[in-house]
Amino acid sequence: MATAPVHMPELVRATSVRQVRLICGVILFSYVVSHFLNHALGNVSVDAMEVGVYYHTAFWQFLPVAIVFYTAALTHMGLGIYALYQRRQFRWRTIEPLQLVLGLSIPALVMAHVIGVRLGQTLYGHQKLYPQELYLFFVASNRIWTMTILLIIAWVHGCIGIYFWLRLKPFFTRAAPYLLAAAVLIPTLALLGVYQGGRSVAVEADDGEWRTHNLTRRQVGTVAEANTLDRITGGLIIGYVGLLGLALAARGVRAWRERRGGMIALSYGNGKTVRVPKGLSVLEASLRHNVPHASVCGGRARCSTCRIRIIGDHGALPEPSQREAFVLTRVGTTDPSIRLACQLRPTSDLSFFQLFTSHTLSANATASTPARIGQERYLVSLFVDMRGSTQLAEKRLPFDTVFIVNRFLGAVSQAVVENGGQPNQFVGDGMLALFGLSADPQAACRQALKAAAGIATHIDELNELLSHDLRQPIRFGIGIHGGEVIIGDIGYRDHIVFTALGDAVNVAARLQDMTKTLACEAIVSEEVRRTAGLADDALPQQEVAIRGRDEPMAVRVVADARELSALVARGERVAA
Repeated sequence: MATAPVHMPELVRATSVRQVRLICGVILFSYVVSHFLNHALGNVSVDAMEVGVYYHTAFWQFLPVAIVFYTAALTHMGLGIYALYQRRQFRWRTIEPLQLVLGLSIPALVMAHVIGVRLGQTLYGHQKLYPQELYLFFVASNRIWTMTILLIIAWVHGCIGIYFWLRLKPFFTRAAPYLLAAAVLIPTLALLGVYQGGRSVAVEADDGEWRTHNLTRRQVGTVAEANTLDRITGGLIIGYVGLLGLALAARGVRAWRERRGGMIALSYGNGKTVRVPKGLSVLEASLRHNVPHASVCGGRARCSTCRIRIIGDHGALPEPSQREAFVLTRVGTTDPSIRLACQLRPTSDLSFFQLFTSHTLSANATASTPARIGQERYLVSLFVDMRGSTQLAEKRLPFDTVFIVNRFLGAVSQAVVENGGQPNQFVGDGMLALFGLSADPQAACRQALKAAAGIATHIDELNELLSHDLRQPIRFGIGIHGGEVIIGDIGYRDHIVFTALGDAVNVAARLQDMTKTLACEAIVSEEVRRTAGLADDALPQQEVAIRGRDEPMAVRVVADARELSALVARGERVAA
């Protein structure tokens, strides 16, 4: 799928510390998967393990890859320690604290293995491969249990991180059974492979000739060299534990300073007030005092459902961070009184109210329908509105007007459903339709364009049917745009609807409004035109100003929506 180029300043604003940690974690987890698959070859033979490790090391020790890997490892470890310091409130009913504890324990457990293999090779030229490592684990010492614990901890920590990353993705529900199978099978086969390889080496180690060929000084080193590597390992572990202690001490100093700095009152606008130390985010304060607060992403600034509106003066508030400003811009919010609760850390008393009800999207409680709490996915939004409905109502009885509007919405909905879309919201004489709930982005864009042509055709039929009762034909305007949105259940108690929220939906609505001033039937964003595969010269291009966006947006103006069907068909033939 073709996408518009991303400007570097916007990319920097869109990147948070959590996302850097995620990227580094994915790189490390890729290494773990590769290593586990190599271990699994032990179910075949130790020779197979040695062949596999040749390709494993050839890739991961390739200089550019090695630089990326070790940079990711150090960055991930450093950000893990920073997370220990920064995190003020955990959602104790979830697995987030477990993930942090497991992650912080990995460096201490893996230090001996890394120093023994990598530093031993660098300092003394050791060539420890599977026969030597398995001998040390199963015969020379009892370190196999330490290594087993390390493998399990590393795998569980990585799987938790992958789960947190993918759980809001549109494909997660379908992919979850396969991911679970992989999460169980890969470590099981790896541990079995290590056990089978270890048994083979333990049997072969009774042969003096095997020892002569596999336990040479070049391969395992001397006792003095081993002692030196052990001292280095001990020193690094002490240093790492010291860093953890420093982070905990810094937390204590911060808590002491906050208590001395005084408490502030947070008023929720519904009579609820809590007192918290300065420095807590509004969302952390809600979690600490068990106040329901909407937050689909759990406070990671990946969504905007924790938004609050400040009551009264907001001039004394801290300026939004780059990440917070990016998220607010993405959802089209320019009002300085609207902030993200997960990012705002007030330093004085604050009154506000939540923009999203917490009955369905709670930060510390599960909704009654967990499968529809929220998913992040690419959808195409189509907004259509009936023109001249006010003048239509002036000349008719209310029930007659309702009849005509219902016929209009029925014709529009029929075209949407016929082309694979889903009518979503009906607002007066307008409708929002969603495409892509069960289709890929390119198919969704083509479906939306075909639906626009179908709407025009169905409205022609409706005009002919009602020609005896209409002084002038029914006219309409359509706006189409695609992008990443959050879909889920929104509302209160018995008034909950499934819908989409995000910048792409807002833009589609504004494009529909622009059809009035541009005197056309439809406006299609350049994103949809390009993704659908329409030729660049298929429709006239124009740049328009979108409220809430700093830069103009390229769109395609469609004077006659009926021609879109032929353009899509032509694009499909070219692609074929």
